[in-house]
Amino acid sequence: MAKKSQQEFRPLTNIKVVGIGGGGGNAVARMSKGFARGVEFIAINTDHQDLDHCEVKHKIYIGRNLTKGLGSGMNPEIGRQAAEENRSEIAEALAGADIVFLTAGFGGGTGSGAGPVIAEVAKQSGALTFAVVTKPFEFEGVHRARIADESVNQMKDKVDALIVVPNDRIFSVISKDTSILKAFEAIDEVLKNSLRGIVELIVTPGIINVDFADIRSIVADAGHAIVGVGVASGPDRAITAVNAALHSPLLEVSAEGAHGIILGISGGRDLKMTEINDAAKMVRQTVDPGAKIIFGAYHDRNLKEGQIKVTLVATGFSVAATNSLFGGGAAPTRNYLDDAPAAVRPFVAREATEDKLAEKREPYRADREEFVKEKEPTLPKSTAPGKPGFLNAQKEEKKEDSGSDPWDIPTFLRKRRK
Repeated sequence: MAKKSQQEFRPLTNIKVVGIGGGGGNAVARMSKGFARGVEFIAINTDHQDLDHCEVKHKIYIGRNLTKGLGSGMNPEIGRQAAEENRSEIAEALAGADIVFLTAGFGGGTGSGAGPVIAEVAKQSGALTFAVVTKPFEFEGVHRARIADESVNQMKDKVDALIVVPNDRIFSVISKDTSILKAFEAIDEVLKNSLRGIVELIVTPGIINVDFADIRSIVADAGHAIVGVGVASGPDRAITAVNAALHSPLLEVSAEGAHGIILGISGGRDLKMTEINDAAKMVRQTVDPGAKIIFGAYHDRNLKEGQIKVTLVATGFSVAATNSLFGGGAAPTRNYLDDAPAAVRPFVAREATEDKLAEKREPYRADREEFVKEKEPTLPKSTAPGKPGFLNAQKEEKKEDSGSDPWDIPTFLRKRRK
């Protein structure tokens, strides 16, 4: 009876999802349609017309006096000022939240400029703050890429956990016939999996439970993060599901070397202890040897028969890949050109790719030096620079030149010598 009473009065975590700018607003609008109740979706924008068309109940129109409802014109400073203009309204909307998820497309004005301000407001409210942001496609140009990189650097200091999705990576998970709407739905899955994964870890009663305090201990002030979800069936379902959760081809980083891990494993009545052990071992082999790992196990009635689901939150790793303009790491393989349909495949880190290429590649500088040596004429020892006879040889050359009759030289050559 006491157990039932505890479940009835169990405090619910207050979660709010905020879409910033056009891209962020579109993402939360698509996501809100298929998500369970208990999560509030908010759209924030400087473009009044775009905000009106966003299918989210709670909308905040920022920068009314500054932009007159016409957007930020790809100027992050305008986006920042617009958010500051409505800072109190944003703070009121986020008040009382335990977790705030922010999403924005970086490279424009509103998402890039207002995003860090809204993140700061969310974190100051005491909420655990996640941000899932996208970087522009390479074809959108260097200017947008630089705006995005600068905004990522600002955002990572304002949130607890930052998840970066380079748009170019969608080419690794779509076929050549995939529509643009379906392509962007693939990117939305990163936000959806992150949100759903965190929510389910908190609210699902577990055989071994993970609570909000556990998540805060791993995520608070963590910097870059990933939230991965893998679902699999079959004889090696545990390993397959873990591999999918560890390596998402859409994310800028993988979980390799992470120092903080939350691992949740869900299954039906057929979930075996050996499968849990196999999954946990694979995670231990991937992350830092001294990583802090929090583990949870659940029975999930929503899974199909024979399925197992792994939810992974990883934080605390260095991100060398974030330095490049278009999303870092190896350039995405455009698998939509292949004959076979593209499938989700593990992301290969930039360092590993370059190490393999380096074995086959001759050093450029060495080749250049050899080329120069072959082309340079070899001087006699007596006239080589640094030798005693070098200056005398130069003087003799000058004397010979000065003694020659200039009229013996054609006019066009005399002019060139002058």
